[in-house]
Amino acid sequence: MTLARDVAARVLQRVETERAFAAAVLEFELTRSAQLSPRDHALTTELVYGSLRVMPWLLERLLRFAPKGIGKLDPRVRAHLVIAAYEITFTRVPAFAAVHEAVDAIRTIRGDRMAAFANAILRKLSADVSSIDDDARAQALVASAPAWLREALARDLSPDGADAFFRAGAAPPAVTLRVEAPEQRLRWKRELESAAPNARFEEGRVSPLAILMRGGGKPQRLPGWEEGAWSVQEEGAQLAALAVGARRGESVLDACAGRGNKTAILARATGEEGAVDAADALPSKLQRLREDLARLRLQPRSTYAVDWRVGSGEVVGSYDRVLVDAPCSGIGTLRRRPEIALRRRREDLTTLAATQIAIAARAAEHVRPGGTLVYVVCSVLREECEDVIEALIRARPELAPDPFGSQAAAVAAVAGAHASSFRLLPHVHATDGYFVAQLRSRGPTL
Repeated sequence: MTLARDVAARVLQRVETERAFAAAVLEFELTRSAQLSPRDHALTTELVYGSLRVMPWLLERLLRFAPKGIGKLDPRVRAHLVIAAYEITFTRVPAFAAVHEAVDAIRTIRGDRMAAFANAILRKLSADVSSIDDDARAQALVASAPAWLREALARDLSPDGADAFFRAGAAPPAVTLRVEAPEQRLRWKRELESAAPNARFEEGRVSPLAILMRGGGKPQRLPGWEEGAWSVQEEGAQLAALAVGARRGESVLDACAGRGNKTAILARATGEEGAVDAADALPSKLQRLREDLARLRLQPRSTYAVDWRVGSGEVVGSYDRVLVDAPCSGIGTLRRRPEIALRRRREDLTTLAATQIAIAARAAEHVRPGGTLVYVVCSVLREECEDVIEALIRARPELAPDPFGSQAAAVAAVAGAHASSFRLLPHVHATDGYFVAQLRSRGPTL
């Protein structure tokens, strides 16, 4: 377990000191530590994400036994203390083993004196852990979120809904695969089960394209990846792309395409008779998009580097459908990126909402009369959801809410027949949190 703990500590250190995203750093560290067994791979992942989910709560417990504080400690030492506290409080790892390994690691980093300090703190924490019951552990997820976020979610989801939202992060989410067509899902589920008998695969709940994988290791090593039979994409993101309702022969603009996961769904839906253009502010992401779509035997008609806040760049003309997957706070992704709760501030929402409105309003200029714009954010906070839609309609009065009732059955099942917007929630749908809204244009257009 020592190597797993060391890798986890390096990840936590970089998340703290470099403000890096845990997912990217963890992938890098796991790739660099190829000698880790699949079991240690899973353990490292749990230690990283588990510690991040309850980091403020763990630090508060540690501070009870370190009156002079731990803020000035070497970040790697602090990371080992946090990981040990997580193991002692939230896992079945014997307390003596967690303490022993943390103390040994800290001795290697900072010597005997710091090791003795860590030993004293962790032994006191171990003695105190009997006072923490299952409800207190679950409540730690809620208590670790900043007060402003707890208040905002209670306002938008209800107090019970907010608690359930946070508690849904207790279990690490599955890795979600996306097959290229619903009729292929069962076949690939069986092939993957055969290739990885120690892993668990199940069909997704809301996307007809989703296969959930637990314990399968690195997905890219499984059969079907190189052939382009499936991709890795979170299930809620799959449904958000399906909510665009793209049909064969249509023209579609993916205005904030990123690396192209949603673009791929749109291109598959429109077929060779249609056309999908992809735009993003970062050329590096568009390069990755072209590479990923090539693996899937797909390609966008055109790609454009566009900063929608200042103009449309080289994007001209109008489209049947426009998808705006706007940059946002990412609050809906807390179960996969728990470090976001440690970084976001209430005032961020104002800046983000202004950006979202500016991007959506500019992209709306490219919706043909009768066409639709679908707005998506991986947030469930009103400031980035309904408030943005209201501001967008004020800015672009030719837009009007349009129900999802005529969309694919999977979308209508979640949205309802008459709703023009819906939320996906981790505690309800077992996905990340999303807001999806559809607007129809009555003209004018370019």
